Amino acid sequence: MKPFVQLSLALTLATAALGVGADEVQVAVAANFAAPMKEIATAFEKETGHKVVAAYGSTGKFYSQIKNGAPFEVLLAADEATPKKLESEGSAVPDTGFTYAIGKLVLWSAKPDFVDDKGAVLKSGNFAHLSIANPKLAPYGAAGVEVMKKKGVFEALEPKLVQADNIGQAFQFVQSGNAELGFVALSQVIDVKTGKIGAGSGWIVDSKLYSPIRQDAIILLKGEGKPAAKALLTFLKSEQARATIKSFGYGF
Repeated sequence: MKPFVQLSLALTLATAALGVGADEVQVAVAANFAAPMKEIATAFEKETGHKVVAAYGSTGKFYSQIKNGAPFEVLLAADEATPKKLESEGSAVPDTGFTYAIGKLVLWSAKPDFVDDKGAVLKSGNFAHLSIANPKLAPYGAAGVEVMKKKGVFEALEPKLVQADNIGQAFQFVQSGNAELGFVALSQVIDVKTGKIGAGSGWIVDSKLYSPIRQDAIILLKGEGKPAAKALLTFLKSEQARATIKSFGYGF
Protein backbone atom coordinates (compact mmCIF):
# COMPACT_ATOMS: atom_id res chain seq x y z
CA MET A 1 0.00 0.00 0.00
CA LYS A 2 1.35 3.42 -0.97
CA PRO A 3 2.22 5.85 1.88
CA PHE A 4 -0.38 8.45 0.91
CA VAL A 5 -3.07 5.77 0.73
CA GLN A 6 -2.07 4.53 4.18
CA LEU A 7 -2.26 8.08 5.55
CA SER A 8 -5.67 8.65 3.97
CA LEU A 9 -6.95 5.38 5.43
CA ALA A 10 -5.56 6.25 8.86
CA LEU A 11 -7.26 9.64 8.81
CA THR A 12 -10.55 8.06 7.74
CA LEU A 13 -10.37 5.51 10.54
CA ALA A 14 -9.48 8.17 13.10
CA THR A 15 -12.40 10.32 12.02
CA ALA A 16 -14.74 7.35 12.17
CA ALA A 17 -13.48 6.43 15.64
CA LEU A 18 -14.08 9.98 16.84
CA GLY A 19 -17.65 9.79 15.60
CA VAL A 20 -18.40 6.53 17.38
CA GLY A 21 -20.53 7.32 20.40
CA ALA A 22 -20.56 11.03 19.57
CA ASP A 23 -23.77 12.70 20.63
CA GLU A 24 -25.18 16.15 21.37
CA VAL A 25 -26.00 17.64 24.75
CA GLN A 26 -28.71 20.22 25.40
CA VAL A 27 -27.38 22.79 27.87
CA ALA A 28 -29.13 25.64 29.70
CA VAL A 29 -26.46 28.26 30.43
CA ALA A 30 -26.71 31.31 32.67
CA ALA A 31 -26.51 34.45 30.52
CA ASN A 32 -23.41 35.77 32.31
CA PHE A 33 -21.48 32.68 31.21
CA ALA A 34 -22.26 33.01 27.48
CA ALA A 35 -18.83 34.19 26.30
CA PRO A 36 -16.70 31.63 28.12
CA MET A 37 -19.19 28.86 27.33
CA LYS A 38 -18.86 29.47 23.60
CA GLU A 39 -15.10 29.01 23.85
CA ILE A 40 -15.45 25.97 26.10
CA ALA A 41 -18.04 24.38 23.78
CA THR A 42 -15.71 24.72 20.80
CA ALA A 43 -12.84 23.08 22.69
CA PHE A 44 -15.13 20.37 24.08
CA GLU A 45 -16.50 19.49 20.65
CA LYS A 46 -12.98 19.29 19.22
CA GLU A 47 -11.80 17.14 22.13
CA THR A 48 -14.73 14.70 22.35
CA GLY A 49 -16.70 14.82 19.11
CA HIS A 50 -19.86 15.58 21.08
CA LYS A 51 -21.91 18.61 20.06
CA VAL A 52 -23.15 21.30 22.46
CA VAL A 53 -26.57 22.83 21.85
CA ALA A 54 -26.73 25.75 24.26
CA ALA A 55 -29.47 28.17 25.29
CA TYR A 56 -28.63 31.30 27.30
CA GLY A 57 -30.91 33.04 29.77
CA SER A 58 -31.82 33.63 33.40
CA THR A 59 -31.46 30.80 35.89
CA GLY A 60 -34.92 31.51 37.30
CA LYS A 61 -36.59 31.10 33.92
CA PHE A 62 -34.60 27.98 33.19
CA TYR A 63 -35.85 26.49 36.44
CA SER A 64 -39.47 27.03 35.34
CA GLN A 65 -38.78 25.62 31.87
CA ILE A 66 -37.07 22.53 33.30
CA LYS A 67 -39.99 21.90 35.64
CA ASN A 68 -42.31 22.21 32.66
CA GLY A 69 -40.48 19.58 30.64
CA ALA A 70 -37.88 21.52 28.65
CA PRO A 71 -35.41 19.17 26.93
CA PHE A 72 -32.32 20.43 28.76
CA GLU A 73 -29.88 17.76 29.93
CA VAL A 74 -27.36 19.95 31.75
CA LEU A 75 -27.78 23.19 33.68
CA LEU A 76 -24.99 25.71 34.18
CA ALA A 77 -26.69 28.00 36.66
CA ALA A 78 -25.82 31.46 37.93
CA ASP A 79 -26.30 30.28 41.50
CA GLU A 80 -25.90 27.21 43.67
CA ALA A 81 -29.44 27.15 45.05
CA THR A 82 -31.28 26.27 41.82
CA PRO A 83 -29.31 23.09 40.98
CA LYS A 84 -29.63 21.94 44.59
CA LYS A 85 -33.39 22.61 44.49
CA LEU A 86 -33.78 20.68 41.25
CA GLU A 87 -31.85 17.78 42.76
CA SER A 88 -34.00 17.76 45.90
CA GLU A 89 -37.15 17.78 43.74
CA GLY A 90 -35.98 14.83 41.67
CA SER A 91 -35.38 16.88 38.51
CA ALA A 92 -31.59 16.48 38.51
CA VAL A 93 -29.22 13.56 38.93
CA PRO A 94 -28.00 13.22 42.53
CA ASP A 95 -24.33 13.90 43.29
CA THR A 96 -23.50 15.35 39.88
CA GLY A 97 -23.51 19.02 40.89
CA PHE A 98 -20.43 21.14 41.57
CA THR A 99 -19.33 24.79 41.53
CA TYR A 100 -17.79 25.55 38.16
CA ALA A 101 -17.22 29.28 38.75
CA ILE A 102 -17.63 32.11 41.25
CA GLY A 103 -18.93 35.23 39.58
CA LYS A 104 -17.82 38.81 40.09
CA LEU A 105 -20.11 41.84 39.95
CA VAL A 106 -19.28 45.09 38.16
CA LEU A 107 -20.97 48.49 38.08
CA TRP A 108 -20.38 49.43 34.46
CA SER A 109 -21.02 52.21 31.97
CA ALA A 110 -20.32 52.27 28.24
CA LYS A 111 -19.14 55.85 28.77
CA PRO A 112 -15.45 56.35 29.60
CA ASP A 113 -14.81 57.93 33.03
CA PHE A 114 -18.50 57.76 33.99
CA VAL A 115 -18.10 55.14 36.72
CA ASP A 116 -15.24 55.71 39.18
CA ASP A 117 -13.22 52.83 40.60
CA LYS A 118 -14.99 53.01 44.00
CA GLY A 119 -18.59 53.31 42.85
CA ALA A 120 -19.12 56.80 44.27
CA VAL A 121 -21.36 57.55 41.29
CA LEU A 122 -24.11 55.60 43.06
CA LYS A 123 -24.31 58.18 45.83
CA SER A 124 -24.12 61.11 43.43
CA GLY A 125 -27.22 59.86 41.62
CA ASN A 126 -26.05 61.81 38.57
CA PHE A 127 -27.84 59.58 36.08
CA ALA A 128 -31.38 58.82 34.91
CA HIS A 129 -31.33 55.04 34.56
CA LEU A 130 -29.48 52.14 36.18
CA SER A 131 -29.85 48.72 34.59
CA ILE A 132 -30.19 45.62 36.75
CA ALA A 133 -31.24 42.02 36.09
CA ASN A 134 -34.47 40.92 37.76
CA PRO A 135 -33.31 40.17 41.33
CA LYS A 136 -36.04 37.55 41.74
CA LEU A 137 -34.71 35.53 38.82
CA ALA A 138 -31.05 36.49 38.39
CA PRO A 139 -28.39 36.17 41.13
CA TYR A 140 -26.39 39.08 39.69
CA GLY A 141 -29.46 41.26 40.02
CA ALA A 142 -29.93 40.16 43.63
CA ALA A 143 -26.26 40.94 44.25
CA GLY A 144 -26.72 44.44 42.82
CA VAL A 145 -29.61 45.09 45.20
CA GLU A 146 -27.43 43.90 48.09
CA VAL A 147 -24.71 46.35 47.12
CA MET A 148 -27.09 49.30 46.88
CA LYS A 149 -28.62 48.47 50.25
CA LYS A 150 -25.24 48.17 51.93
CA LYS A 151 -24.23 51.48 50.36
CA GLY A 152 -27.46 53.02 51.71
CA VAL A 153 -28.66 54.17 48.29
CA PHE A 154 -31.29 51.61 47.30
CA GLU A 155 -34.39 53.64 48.21
CA ALA A 156 -33.05 56.73 46.45
CA LEU A 157 -32.11 54.80 43.31
CA GLU A 158 -35.09 52.44 43.11
CA PRO A 159 -37.12 54.80 40.84
CA LYS A 160 -34.18 54.87 38.41
CA LEU A 161 -33.82 51.10 38.07
CA VAL A 162 -34.41 49.56 34.66
CA GLN A 163 -35.12 45.89 35.23
CA ALA A 164 -33.95 43.35 32.67
CA ASP A 165 -35.00 39.71 32.30
CA ASN A 166 -31.42 38.52 32.74
CA ILE A 167 -27.86 39.76 33.02
CA GLY A 168 -27.38 39.58 29.25
CA GLN A 169 -30.24 42.02 28.70
CA ALA A 170 -29.02 44.21 31.59
CA PHE A 171 -25.70 44.53 29.77
CA GLN A 172 -27.44 45.35 26.48
CA PHE A 173 -29.39 48.19 28.10
CA VAL A 174 -26.13 49.80 29.19
CA GLN A 175 -24.23 49.04 26.01
CA SER A 176 -26.98 50.60 23.88
CA GLY A 177 -27.17 53.73 26.04
CA ASN A 178 -30.71 53.08 27.26
CA ALA A 179 -29.23 53.16 30.76
CA GLU A 180 -26.15 55.18 31.67
CA LEU A 181 -24.84 52.42 33.92
CA GLY A 182 -25.78 49.09 35.36
CA PHE A 183 -24.76 46.07 37.39
CA VAL A 184 -23.32 43.40 35.10
CA ALA A 185 -20.97 40.43 35.29
CA LEU A 186 -17.23 41.01 35.01
CA SER A 187 -17.17 38.33 32.31
CA GLN A 188 -19.23 40.61 30.06
CA VAL A 189 -16.86 43.57 30.13
CA ILE A 190 -13.42 42.10 30.78
CA ASP A 191 -10.60 42.30 28.26
CA VAL A 192 -9.31 38.72 28.44
CA LYS A 193 -5.87 39.82 27.21
CA THR A 194 -5.29 42.33 30.02
CA GLY A 195 -7.61 41.00 32.72
CA LYS A 196 -9.05 44.50 33.13
CA ILE A 197 -12.31 46.16 32.14
CA GLY A 198 -12.21 46.82 28.42
CA ALA A 199 -14.40 49.54 26.89
CA GLY A 200 -16.25 52.12 28.97
CA SER A 201 -15.67 52.49 32.70
CA GLY A 202 -16.48 50.39 35.71
CA TRP A 203 -16.09 49.48 39.35
CA ILE A 204 -15.32 45.86 40.18
CA VAL A 205 -17.49 45.64 43.28
CA ASP A 206 -15.85 44.59 46.54
CA SER A 207 -16.98 40.98 47.07
CA LYS A 208 -17.64 41.80 50.74
CA LEU A 209 -20.66 43.85 49.64
CA TYR A 210 -22.65 40.90 48.27
CA SER A 211 -23.15 37.21 48.89
CA PRO A 212 -20.79 34.94 46.92
CA ILE A 213 -22.15 34.17 43.46
CA ARG A 214 -21.37 30.47 43.36
CA GLN A 215 -22.38 29.09 40.00
CA ASP A 216 -23.16 25.38 40.00
CA ALA A 217 -23.51 22.90 37.16
CA ILE A 218 -25.58 19.73 37.33
CA ILE A 219 -26.84 16.94 35.10
CA LEU A 220 -30.61 17.10 34.76
CA LEU A 221 -32.88 14.09 34.74
CA LYS A 222 -33.14 14.11 30.92
CA GLY A 223 -29.35 13.80 30.77
CA GLU A 224 -29.12 10.83 33.13
CA GLY A 225 -26.93 8.10 31.71
CA LYS A 226 -26.04 10.21 28.69
CA PRO A 227 -22.29 10.12 27.90
CA ALA A 228 -22.24 13.60 26.33
CA ALA A 229 -23.74 15.19 29.46
CA LYS A 230 -21.25 13.45 31.74
CA ALA A 231 -18.37 14.31 29.41
CA LEU A 232 -19.28 18.00 29.42
CA LEU A 233 -19.21 18.25 33.22
CA THR A 234 -15.93 16.37 33.28
CA PHE A 235 -14.51 18.78 30.71
CA LEU A 236 -15.64 21.78 32.78
CA LYS A 237 -13.28 20.56 35.51
CA SER A 238 -10.31 20.25 33.15
CA GLU A 239 -7.34 22.60 33.24
CA GLN A 240 -8.20 23.79 29.73
CA ALA A 241 -11.73 24.81 30.68
CA ARG A 242 -10.63 26.34 33.98
CA ALA A 243 -8.06 28.49 32.20
CA THR A 244 -10.82 29.85 29.96
CA ILE A 245 -13.14 30.45 32.91
CA LYS A 246 -10.39 32.27 34.80
CA SER A 247 -9.55 34.44 31.79
CA PHE A 248 -13.10 35.83 31.91
CA GLY A 249 -12.64 37.02 35.48
CA TYR A 250 -14.28 34.19 37.40
CA GLY A 251 -12.94 32.61 40.55
CA PHE A 252 -13.29 29.03 41.80
